[in-house]
Amino acid sequence: MSTVEERFNFREDEAKWQRAWAETGIYRVAEDPNKPKYYALAMFPYPSGKIHMGHVRNYTIVDCIARYRRMKGYNVLHPMGYDAFGMPAENAAIKNRIPPDKWTWANVAEMTEQLSAMGYSYDWDRAVATCHPGYYHWTQWLFLEFYKRGLAYKKEAPVNWCPSCETVLANEQVVDGLCWRCDSVVNKKNLAQWFLKITTYADELLADLEKLPHWPERVRIMQENWIGRSEGAEITFTAESGDPITVFTTRPDTIYGVTYMVLAPEHPLVDKLIAGKPQQQDVLNFREQLKAQSEIERTAADNEKVGLFTGAYATNPFNGAKVPIWVANYVLLDYGTGCVMGVPAHDERDFAFARKYDLPVRVVIQNAAGDLDPATMEQAYVDSGIMANSGPFSGLESETGKRRVAEYGQEHGFGKRTVNYRLRDWLISRQRAWGAPIPIVYCPEHGAQPIPESQLPVFLPSDLEFTGAGGSPLARHEGFLKTTCPVCDGPARREADTMDTFICSSWYYFRYADARNSQAAWDREKVNYWLPVDQYVGGIEHAVLHLLYSRFFTKGLRDMGHVSIDEPFTALLTQGMVIKDGAKMSKSKGNVVSPEEMVARYGADACRLFILFAAPPERDLDWSDTGIEGASRFVNRFYRVMNGMAGVVKAAGAGLEIRSDADKNLRRTVHSTIKKISSDLHERFAFNTAISSLMELINALYDYRAKVAEAEQNDAILAEAAKTALLLIAPFCPHLAEELWHRVGYTSSVHLASWPEWDEAALAEQSVEIVVQINGKLRDRLKVAVGVPDDEVKRLALELDKVRLWVEGKEIKSVVCVPGRLVNIVVKG
Repeated sequence: MSTVEERFNFREDEAKWQRAWAETGIYRVAEDPNKPKYYALAMFPYPSGKIHMGHVRNYTIVDCIARYRRMKGYNVLHPMGYDAFGMPAENAAIKNRIPPDKWTWANVAEMTEQLSAMGYSYDWDRAVATCHPGYYHWTQWLFLEFYKRGLAYKKEAPVNWCPSCETVLANEQVVDGLCWRCDSVVNKKNLAQWFLKITTYADELLADLEKLPHWPERVRIMQENWIGRSEGAEITFTAESGDPITVFTTRPDTIYGVTYMVLAPEHPLVDKLIAGKPQQQDVLNFREQLKAQSEIERTAADNEKVGLFTGAYATNPFNGAKVPIWVANYVLLDYGTGCVMGVPAHDERDFAFARKYDLPVRVVIQNAAGDLDPATMEQAYVDSGIMANSGPFSGLESETGKRRVAEYGQEHGFGKRTVNYRLRDWLISRQRAWGAPIPIVYCPEHGAQPIPESQLPVFLPSDLEFTGAGGSPLARHEGFLKTTCPVCDGPARREADTMDTFICSSWYYFRYADARNSQAAWDREKVNYWLPVDQYVGGIEHAVLHLLYSRFFTKGLRDMGHVSIDEPFTALLTQGMVIKDGAKMSKSKGNVVSPEEMVARYGADACRLFILFAAPPERDLDWSDTGIEGASRFVNRFYRVMNGMAGVVKAAGAGLEIRSDADKNLRRTVHSTIKKISSDLHERFAFNTAISSLMELINALYDYRAKVAEAEQNDAILAEAAKTALLLIAPFCPHLAEELWHRVGYTSSVHLASWPEWDEAALAEQSVEIVVQINGKLRDRLKVAVGVPDDEVKRLALELDKVRLWVEGKEIKSVVCVPGRLVNIVVKG
C-alpha cells in the first residue's frame, strides 16, 4: 500500500467533510413530531478570540452525545453561540483603541472558524451572539416583562465598587479585597441599583432541586446552601435611642442567653448610636477599613472576628436585660436584618467573640447531665437540651421552647415566627457601556418609565469613546441619554446602566429554539417542543449563579405564560478541568496547549479521541503529549484496517452464514462491543471505556484477518464487523468515519445512518472452557458446549489422558462440578 493509504490524510479529508456537511446542511434541524427530540447543549463561551483545551473538552463531550443520539433516531438540537457582552471587550477597547463591537465580532469569527475545524455538529443557522441587537432586543423585552410584574425594581444599596474599572462588582469578583480584573482595592459605595426579585422564588428554587435527580449531588447541595433557607423567629429589641432593632434567629429558645448584640458597621442606626460617644471615631474608622473586604471574606469561617463596642445598649424584650451593642466585621447589612444577637453559651462564633472581648456567658440550655457551667466551658453547647434560666420557659425541651418563645413574642408584639434566606435579590445594574441597555427612562414629571415595546431595541451607540476614565462612556453620551418621556413626550433621560451579563445567559437556551424570530423572543410551540434541555454540559464554576439564575428565569417566564416548563435543564454534567504540569491550563502559567496547533499536527479526530479517552468527563484531565500521539496512532491503525477491507465490504452479499469458531468469536465480539458502547454512551457517558471496547474490536478484526487463512475468511462476517466499527467510531471521530464509510461504498452520510443494534443470540457463548483439577491442582482443561449436563462434563473430564495418568491406581472419593467453570476430582492414595 502507498503511504497515503497507510495513514489517514486528515489535513485534506477533515476539511473536505466539513465543507460537505456545511453544504448539505445535515445538522440543520426543525421540529418533527414523529421523532423523539433531544436537546444537547454546552454552555456557550465568551468570545475572547481563541478557544482553549477546556472549550475543546466541553464541546467534544456534547458533540459525541449529540451524534450518538442522532444515529439512535432522535431529532437532535445541538446549537452554539457567544456570551458576547462584558468587561473584557471594554478593557480591550481602552487598551487597543478599538471599538468593543469590532473586537468582539472579530473574535466571534475566529472562534467560529476554530469550532468548525473541530468538526462539531452544530446547527449554525441557530447561532446567537448576545451583543447582536436581534438578541438584546429580547433581553430588554424580558426585563420589561419582569418589571411589569413587580419582579424588577430599583433601590439604593451598598455595592462593591472598583474605582479603576468604575463599575459594580459581584461578591465573587472581589478577591482578597481586590478587583478580579485590575487588582484595584474595592470599596463599598451606595448607589441606586436595579434588582430582580429572585427571592420571590426562593422556596420553589429550593424545593424543585428534588426534580433534578440527573444533576450532580454536589451542585444541588451548593444551590441549596446558596439559597440558605432557615426557620426561626424575628425578635425586636429596643435601642436606648428608642429605635427598634430586629434580629432573626434560628434559636429563639436561647433568647434569655443574649449578653450582647452586633450590628453591621454599615447599619444606618450605628451613626445615631455612636453620636457624641467616645467610641464614635473608632467605629467610623473601623467601618472605613471594612470597605476593602468582600462579603465572602467577612463571613468566611476562618476570618478573624473583630468588633468594637458602640457605647450604646439595647433592651431584651423577654427579660428587660440591658445588653451592649457592638459592631463587627462578620455581620452584613444586606443579610438578614443586619443585626444578630450574641448568645455565647450556645453558638460557637458568639462564644469565641465573647471570650476574645471578655463578654458574659450565660447558660440557658442545659445538657442531659445538667453540669454546664459558663465559668468552665471551653466551647459552646449547641445541641438540644432543657431550657434553664429562662423565666417561664425554664424546664421546656429546647425544640418545644423554640415554638413557645416565638409564639409568646408574637402575642406580645415583639416577635414572630418566620423564615429567612441567605439568598438576596439579584443586583443586575452594571456601570458599563458594553452590555444590554436597561430600557427605562426618567422623566422629571412622571419618574421612571419603561420604554414601549414598539421602541425596542434601545440600541447601543456606535460612537462610544472608551478612554478608561470618567466612568461608563454610555453615561457621558448625551446623544444616547437625551430622549422623550413615553407618557408626556417631554424631555427625559435614559438609564445609563447596562444589565449584568448573567441576564443574557439566563435565557439563551430558549432563543436557540427559534433563533431567527424577529417578531418575538421565541414561538411558544417551538420552545414547548425543544425544551427542557435534555443534557447540559459546563464547568463547575457555574454551579450556583448561572444555573440558579436560569432556573429563576424559567419559573418567572412560566408564570408569565411564556413557557410551560418548571426547570430548564433535565440533566447536567460538570466536566473536569484540563490540567498540564500540575495546574489548570492558563496563559499566566504558560502551560496552554493550542488546539489549533494540535489539530494541525494530529488532526481534529485525534484530538477528539484523546480528550474523550484520557479521563472520565467529570474528572480533571491531565494533558499528555504521548497520549495524543497514541490517539493519532489508533486513528491511523483504524484507517489501515478499514481501508484494507473496502473491497471485502463492497463484495459481500446480503446473506450471513457462520462457518467456523473464528466466525462465531468475531461476531460475538462485534455484538458485545455494540452493547457495551451503547450502554456507555446512552447515559453514563463513559467515553473512555467505550473507546477501549472499540480498540478491542479492531484488534479482534485484525487478528481474524491475520490468523484465518484467506480462503476460509467469511466476507459477510467481515463486512458486518467493518460496517459496525465505522458506525461505532462515528461519534468520536466523525471525519475518519465519514471518509471510510464512503470508501467502502456508501453514498449517504454515516452520521445519518442508524446506530447498530446488538443480537443477543450472537452474544451467547457456544462453548466454554472448563478447568479440571485434581485435589485442587490444575491438571488439564476441557472445552464443552454450553449447557452440557454436569454428569456428561464429569465423564469427559475423567476420560482426559492427563487425568487418567493422575488418578490411575487411586481411589476417587468425589467429583465436583461447578457449571461452566471447573471440575475438581478428589482422590486418595
